[in-house]
Amino acid sequence: MKILITGGAGFVGSHLADRLIKDGHEITVIDDLSTGRYSNIAHLEDTKSFRLIIDTVLNQELMEDLIRETDRVYHMASAVGVRLIMEQPVKTIETIFHGTDVILKFCSRYRKRVLIPSTSEVYGKGTSIPFSEDDDLLTGATDKHRWAYACAKTLDEFLALAHWKETRLHVVVVRLFNTVGPRQTGQYGMVVPRFVHAAMKNEPITVHGDGTQQRCFGHVSDVVEGLVKVLETPECFGQVVNLGNDEEVSILGLADKAITLTGSSSEIKFIPYEEAYGDGFEDMRRRVPNLAKAKRLVGYQPTRSLDDIINDVAAEFRNSVTA
Repeated sequence: MKILITGGAGFVGSHLADRLIKDGHEITVIDDLSTGRYSNIAHLEDTKSFRLIIDTVLNQELMEDLIRETDRVYHMASAVGVRLIMEQPVKTIETIFHGTDVILKFCSRYRKRVLIPSTSEVYGKGTSIPFSEDDDLLTGATDKHRWAYACAKTLDEFLALAHWKETRLHVVVVRLFNTVGPRQTGQYGMVVPRFVHAAMKNEPITVHGDGTQQRCFGHVSDVVEGLVKVLETPECFGQVVNLGNDEEVSILGLADKAITLTGSSSEIKFIPYEEAYGDGFEDMRRRVPNLAKAKRLVGYQPTRSLDDIINDVAAEFRNSVTA
């Protein structure tokens, strides 16, 4: 098939491109390289079934042409990372919603199957753990910029499901929980590469808050398998599906594990959230996915542990230093 991946030079998008090319598909990636990196897909440039277009999904004339000629669309382009969200809330909202609106408009016009990624952030300050797809959503006040990302993604979901309701567009919404692995950088606040890279350099590991907040981290390879399966499963059309890993760890526990697995002498340093992100930041204490729906619909089952993730991130960093 001919498959379009928006944001395909990003962390998850580039792994998805690898996976789909391996299956024999023709892949077109469009990315403006604002948060994605050319190095993520440079190894694909000589592949005949791969094409890279450096442009934005807001270029409507281009997007109409690309969507018209494709069979599947994975809309992975998005503003990402807590730091970017806090520093550039306008860009966050506009990039997310306007981009998704363009994609869905043309997918609807030309009847193309499309996947819209959302985020565990939409669950907000909900206390029903683990989070299930039909839970009520509880975000914070509009003057707390942390929630701009969650609300923009929630609007994406409403729009995608509206297209399904009105025209039965073959669309799937996937709520991604913390997805990590090789190619992810700590540039925008991603905690695993930030911790692992600091540990490998024996530098202090900075933990925000008291470190008791808990998260679940899914390996990007497991998540990509889930993305491919849900878009190829008609029972998923018009559905919201959680993807990730439900193995829970505190952020302090993550720091300890990064130090142990890398043989590091790093110390752990604690700083207040306000110092890290400025005023207007709120955090969720726990974020755990209920994966029962994904397992029922597509047999999704994560196979890689947090130890595997840390070891893979460490191996990539080690190779980049010695290259």
